[in-house]
Amino acid sequence: MAAPSTDRPVRDRFDAVPDDLQRVGAHRADAHWAQGWTNLAWAVGAIAVLSVGGLWGLSQVNSDFQFGLPFMSAAEDDPAAPPPEDAPEAAEPMLDPNIPITVINGTETSGLSSTVGDYLVEQGWEGADFGVGARVTASSSDVENTQVIYNNPENEAAARAMLETLGVGELVLANTYPASPLAVLIGSDFVLPTE
Repeated sequence: MAAPSTDRPVRDRFDAVPDDLQRVGAHRADAHWAQGWTNLAWAVGAIAVLSVGGLWGLSQVNSDFQFGLPFMSAAEDDPAAPPPEDAPEAAEPMLDPNIPITVINGTETSGLSSTVGDYLVEQGWEGADFGVGARVTASSSDVENTQVIYNNPENEAAARAMLETLGVGELVLANTYPASPLAVLIGSDFVLPTE
């Protein structure tokens, strides 16, 4: 039996690769220097398109969510711009004693929702069946600005009258409290009016 040969294998034509062939490994060329940046640009673009599309879709489904692009809503945010001609006029304040009202204390002052509720009853907001009903404490006690929240444009006149009664606050048209057509969220800016 012959001993195995320790000589190198004989080179053949497959071992002769031209120097100008520019191949590495299994004939894979070096990646172009910009390939990584191109992939990153595609990823960032896809994230931006999906994010904007998702926010826009959410604004179409949920009317409380407002979505606008800065360059599309510049005219709307300009306080000096005249109101659109088709914008409805603000409703005249009109006390409606029959509208259900919820008073929510958003401050650290204990019992303020009851105090404000009693004040509203004295001012004529207590109807036979509705009036000032729920008097509750908010989940947060650091509300700064008092808000009068109404969930239907038909209640704007009553909401404006509520602002006049309170003497402070801002109007908010939102469905934050669906069970209450008119809600008063008391903030730290509220001071009980004295006669």
